[in-house]
Amino acid sequence: MHMDELWPGGPRFYQRAPVFKIGTDAVLLAHFAKTPREGLGIDLGSGTGVLSVLLAQKSPGLYMDCVDILPEAVALTTENAALNDLSARIRATQADLREIRTHLNAGAYDLAVANPPYFPVGSGKRAAGAVADARDETLCSLDNLISAAAYLLRWGGQFFVVHRPERLGELFATMNRYALEPKRLRTVAPTAKQAPSLVLVEGRRGGNPGLIIEPPLPLYSPDGGNSPEIKEIYRR
Repeated sequence: MHMDELWPGGPRFYQRAPVFKIGTDAVLLAHFAKTPREGLGIDLGSGTGVLSVLLAQKSPGLYMDCVDILPEAVALTTENAALNDLSARIRATQADLREIRTHLNAGAYDLAVANPPYFPVGSGKRAAGAVADARDETLCSLDNLISAAAYLLRWGGQFFVVHRPERLGELFATMNRYALEPKRLRTVAPTAKQAPSLVLVEGRRGGNPGLIIEPPLPLYSPDGGNSPEIKEIYRR
């Protein structure tokens, strides 16, 4: 096990196998998410707990519930909440999103966030061991995820997710099927001249049609260094 600090004096996180390591995608999603000053949120597939820690620090009145199918992830989220003095506002529970109705109440949450597996089963992207479960949809399909988010959110509640651009059509179609209206989209690309590698999406439970497409977020500048916005996000 080792500990990482996102930026000097910033949030710290223990990381250990078999829980998937913290990636840029989770940090970008936390930055993209518009959180209420207070309320109750849920992190669907919490992993290390990075999303909940960042969102709780962003909004001092926000409480976060975290669910993950791996007991190791639940333990790690609990440890990372304590490490960042957030034990009073972050709690973690072991649960299968496919059976979420047996664990949590419908319409109980103001927002839901997810950094889900990106690849469909059979896509050829299968890794080994528990890491594979964080990369592909063997234990949680896109439909499972969106269905769980829609069930848990109150009417008007917000949903924030990061995914792959090639799955965007499927993502929007699934969100619409469960009355989660896509409201905001931002693409993430290595540079301003390259195709996107990630999409950040905001949905609203029962929202009216109307999608805002924000300017793309480049990760790197033409000189190869971090882009100005990435430097801002990571406090560099």
